[in-house]
Order: sequence, then C-alpha cells, then structure tokens
Amino acid sequence: MISAIMIGAGNRGIGAYGFYAARNPQNLMFVAVADPDPVRRTYFAEMHKIEEKNRFAGYRELLASPRLADACFVCTQDNLHVEPALLAMQRGYDVFLEKPMATTAKECVALAAAAKENNVELMIGHVLRYTPFFATIKNLLDAGRIGRLMSIQHNENVSYWHQAHSYVRGNWANRMRSSPMILAKSCHDLDLIAWFAKTQPVKIASFGSLSYFTTQNAPSGAPAYCLDGCPAAATCPYHAKKVYLSAPDWMKLPVSNDLSDAAILKAIAKGPYGRCVYRCDNDVVDHQVVAIEFADGLTASFTMTGFTHENTRTIKLMGTKGELRGHLDRNEVEVYVFGENGDRPVDVIHPDLTESGHGGGDDGIMKAFVELVEKGLHREVADVGQSVVAHLLAFAAETARTTGKTVEYDAFVRSLED
Repeated sequence: MISAIMIGAGNRGIGAYGFYAARNPQNLMFVAVADPDPVRRTYFAEMHKIEEKNRFAGYRELLASPRLADACFVCTQDNLHVEPALLAMQRGYDVFLEKPMATTAKECVALAAAAKENNVELMIGHVLRYTPFFATIKNLLDAGRIGRLMSIQHNENVSYWHQAHSYVRGNWANRMRSSPMILAKSCHDLDLIAWFAKTQPVKIASFGSLSYFTTQNAPSGAPAYCLDGCPAAATCPYHAKKVYLSAPDWMKLPVSNDLSDAAILKAIAKGPYGRCVYRCDNDVVDHQVVAIEFADGLTASFTMTGFTHENTRTIKLMGTKGELRGHLDRNEVEVYVFGENGDRPVDVIHPDLTESGHGGGDDGIMKAFVELVEKGLHREVADVGQSVVAHLLAFAAETARTTGKTVEYDAFVRSLED
C-alpha cells in the first residue's frame, strides 16, 4: 500500500483516482488534498478521511509542508501541471501527472529531466496503455501474430456531444486556456501509435480546422444562451437543457457541484455550459488528421473528429502476415491471417472487462502506479520517455497543421534546445 497527496480534486482527481483509492484502501490511501474549490476540497477530504490540517486551498501551501506521503497526484487543469509537478519531485515525491504533461514541448522535456535529476518516478496518465483492449493488441503485435507491422489506421471518434461539451463549451475549448485539441484529447492516441510502432518518428504532417462550431453556422435567431428562447431548441442536439438534465454525472460536475435539476438549470442559464455552441469563444479544431512516418518505413494515420455518433476508438493494424481490427466499445479485436480462413477472422477476442473508466484503463493505471512506487514494477510500460515522444508528436502535428508544412521529427526535437 502506498500513501499519496492529491493536487486538483476535479473530475479525474475525484472520479477516477479518488474513487479507485476509496474502493481499494489496501493499495492506495490519500492523506492530503489541495484544491481552491472548498466544496470539492471538502468532498475529497471527507471521502478519504483526511484531517483538517492536511486540507489546503493551494498546492504551494501543501508542498511547502514536510513530505507527507510516498506519491503526489497532479490533476489540475492542463496549464497548471508544471509547477506543482516540479515542486513535488523536488520534495522527493513520486508523481502521477494527469495528461497532457504540459502545454509546451519544452516543459514536457523539462519534466522528464526533473524526474531523472531528483531520482523519482514520474508516470503520465496515459490510461489507454493499461486497458485490457489495447494491451491485447500490443501482445498480439509483440508475438508476431500479423508479422512485421507496416501500417496503422487509428480513429478517435470524439462524438458530437463530447465535442460540444468539452471542446466548444468546456475547459479545453480555447488553446490559450488549455492546449491544442490534438494534445488535450489525443496525446493518448499518439502515445498508443508510438507504443505499437516501437521505433522513432521521422516525419509528421497534419490537416484540420474549426469548421462547424462557429458563428456562421448558428441557427437564425439563436441567442447567446440556450435558455434565452432559442427558436431551434426542439431540433438542436446541443441545446443545453436537453443535454445537461439527462447527462451522466461526470458531465454535470463541471457545470455545477450541486447535480440537482434546479442547480443545473441555474448554472446553464448564464454559465459557460449554457452557451449556444455556435456562439462560444472556442478556437480548437473540430476535426484533424495526422500522418506519421517512422524510421523503419512504418506509416500511421490518425483521425480525430467530433462528427461521429459513437464516442469510442477504432483501430486497424496491418502487417506482412495479417491484420488486426479493433473496436474499443465493442471490446472486440479481430485477427486476420493472410491465406487462412478465407475472408473471415481466424480469431475474435473479447478481452476481460472491468467497470472502471476508459475501458478499464483507469483502474489498470492505478494498479500499475502503486506497483511502480511500491515495487519498481512496470517501468518499461510507464517510461516517461515514451510519454514525452507522444507529446512531442502532438506538438509537431500542431506545428504541421498550422504551418502547412511537413515536420522533421529530429529537427523539431533539436529546436527545443535553442
């Protein structure tokens, strides 16, 4: 069992890692919390029976105290990751850092260097590596089931409602407040692609834009806030009342600490989640494609789009002897071997399911982090260097998208030293 402190008692801090500790006190115990929101701070503290003296409004006060635990969780908003993570590592804490690591490429590199300098563990919240689904695919690849991997085709289907909630109205809608969407949403996916490729990136190209969630596409007469009498209320799939009164709790939590219908309606009346999706201050893309060439000739294409009905990931991996096709929400991996079984898969695998979020990845990464800190296990999978590559791929992709030029990966990395 390890002890930990929590910095940032928001959706992930409470709903993923906090809930894991509450269900598994034999593995993880939180002994202190820092969050500026008194309601969330108190909720987290009472959930974990944290004494009053170890409840802090700010992370600086918490980290100014003598070291209180084995590990520190940093689950703040994207642009507030770096300072608490650095301070925690300097105090000797092993750190679990929610993704993305940071909002600049140089800061990502600096965080990895700080972990080495302070001789501490730094695990990034790339939960998809720890899902039974993607672990099954990795094992099949490593076993040579489809021969040499030649091409990867990966889709992140963000879904129309998730796009509107998180990347139009929500915390990740504006690059200056958070980060580019390819980083905030899809460093998970670029991490998977690099993990499967097992070789260095060479070139990155990318295309995409904010094309639909703009003022030009607002229905005629649509007001700034949905509850101010929108004439398209009956047909608009994004109408705030329709969305948030029936939303799951994880979607309601950013809207209001009080999840009752009355509180939600009050919050969306003039709050950010009640805005017309065509009249927000969002500037991140609503669809993007990335193409990557790796050192051994392997190619990968990645599509992230908010224009899907599904909220899931789909993948196809093509090798010299066969191919793998996977659908995360169906929990299904199909194995095709050339020349065997006609056009049908030779095997259809349904990995073991768990009830935790991200297809079991939330619990999986927590078990791995506990064992990393306690026993030094899982370093190969948890290697922060792999996480840095995934983040640099995201920054390189954004550079390629905004400049319209193909980015040479090695040159991009060298530019960070200037």
